[in-house]
Amino acid sequence: MNIGEAAAQSGVPAKTIRYYEDIGLVRSQRLPNGYRDFGETELSALAFVGRARSLGFSVEDCRTLLTLERDTHRHSHDVKRVAQSHLERIAAKIAELEAMRGTLEALVGRCHGDDRPECPIMDDLRGPARPV
Repeated sequence: MNIGEAAAQSGVPAKTIRYYEDIGLVRSQRLPNGYRDFGETELSALAFVGRARSLGFSVEDCRTLLTLERDTHRHSHDVKRVAQSHLERIAAKIAELEAMRGTLEALVGRCHGDDRPECPIMDDLRGPARPV
């Protein structure tokens, strides 16, 4: 099948498929006319990567997971290690976002939101950048 059909069946946009090919994450066969030709193996890999990316796995994580997917002798602890590491990054990002929310809630709570030019939000933004 061509790239448009592969995109429709895998749920991965054609532009993203081209990018994945450029970085060597997935490969397609080439017809004599140079067009891409996707078979079931390639379609399966695209769907796999698409789902992994929808869960926030990095491209490098996807590369590792695809390698493990193709390894019939893989150990589930290797897969779990990749997922656990990703889960830890998500937890750190959630903590960072919650800290941002807390800071913004405090600033919004201190702002009168009226016709005066004084605003604690603007005062804070004029200050030096600092971790939340």
